[in-house]
Amino acid sequence: MTRDTALDYLSGFGNEFASEALPGALPVGQNSPQRAPYGLYAELLSGTASNIASRELCRTWLSSITPSALHLPLTTSAPTTLAPPLGEVTRNRLRWDPQPLPAEATDFIEGWRPMVATAAADKPSGVSIYIYSANRSMQRVFFNADGELLLVPEQGRLRIATELGVLDVEPLEIAVIPRGMKFRVELLDGQARGYLAENHGAPLRLPDLGPIGSNGLANPRDFLTPVAHYEDSSGPVQLVQKFLGEHWACELQHSPLDVVAWHGSNVPYKYDLRRFNTLGTVSFDHPDPSIFTVLTSPSSVHGLANMDFVIFPPRWMVAENTFRPPWFHRNLMNEFMGLIQGAYDAKADGFLPGGASLHGVMSAHGPDAETCHKAINGELAPHKIDNTMAFMFETSQVLRPSQSALECPQLQADYDSCWATLPSTFNPNRR
Repeated sequence: MTRDTALDYLSGFGNEFASEALPGALPVGQNSPQRAPYGLYAELLSGTASNIASRELCRTWLSSITPSALHLPLTTSAPTTLAPPLGEVTRNRLRWDPQPLPAEATDFIEGWRPMVATAAADKPSGVSIYIYSANRSMQRVFFNADGELLLVPEQGRLRIATELGVLDVEPLEIAVIPRGMKFRVELLDGQARGYLAENHGAPLRLPDLGPIGSNGLANPRDFLTPVAHYEDSSGPVQLVQKFLGEHWACELQHSPLDVVAWHGSNVPYKYDLRRFNTLGTVSFDHPDPSIFTVLTSPSSVHGLANMDFVIFPPRWMVAENTFRPPWFHRNLMNEFMGLIQGAYDAKADGFLPGGASLHGVMSAHGPDAETCHKAINGELAPHKIDNTMAFMFETSQVLRPSQSALECPQLQADYDSCWATLPSTFNPNRR
């Protein structure tokens, strides 16, 4: 069958969706009939426990040429570089320059550099964050048993062939791959780099809008999921799975991307960050960054996220008599920031596309000295922050840097100096 990159609207989260590459491939009226259409096999991919509240249920039925159970024993013959020790505990604010693109042939799953994590991969919640870089397309197929994956490209377009169909993703778009879903990443521009969050907790979803109401932020209709597409081929294909931070592999004699039809709510999807409907103040003061939340993974405590994905897109600044950059702050959450393009409005220099920063729980941070000076002394005319896209992976659990992230040459030794020239302007005789 020819490749098809058509997409369907993912018009809501927690709803049922369906797609079939051949007419009538989906069973009618039941999920697993005695004889499935076209001689296919029915298989269930569950992203949540089966007895969870129905509104939280996340699962998809697959009609595939070959069931996933058909494989030989898995071995650790594949690279096992994704379970390095976490580094020493540090209270310092950290920032990294962009990671270099690989010099040797490196595919997507070889190119993960572990940056920070809340805990080991066997924990039922938390997040692990990587920077990926690659210069060749995958010839094998991969799935992640450790968590859901959120991909944020910074350089290079990706073609993600999944069990449910194909997603083409470019910088300023994101893609989410459910835990356990098989996929292959092909490079459309020869090389690629970006950020990767591995969510070990509840699946990502849209945040509750509360007083915002029914419109604003990320619009559900702008999330896209692929149409069914299958590969019917024979010959050796390596299948790699990540389990507890290690890679395990076996060889198949068929493509594991052979799902002819599917229906359910546990699906891969993409979203264009340029479609985010940014909200902000039209009177005074700077809103909390929660107003920029695209997706959230809730925890067992209401309102306390296991992980938030927050963006800082182009937007108008019009607040009167207001310090307009993000304020100086200490907070309960742990913040890992990245930059996709342009400049971040809280930093004058030192924070580049492809770079990253880490501010831990109750770690004091905010705009650097130059940005602060300009904000205090500048004219408060309406202006637009444009040609930029920064983001933040934010979690309520402590993020610890990996040993390799602490030892890599991209770690900036002088990050604290960006605040060193903040002057004392206190004058008790002047209000």
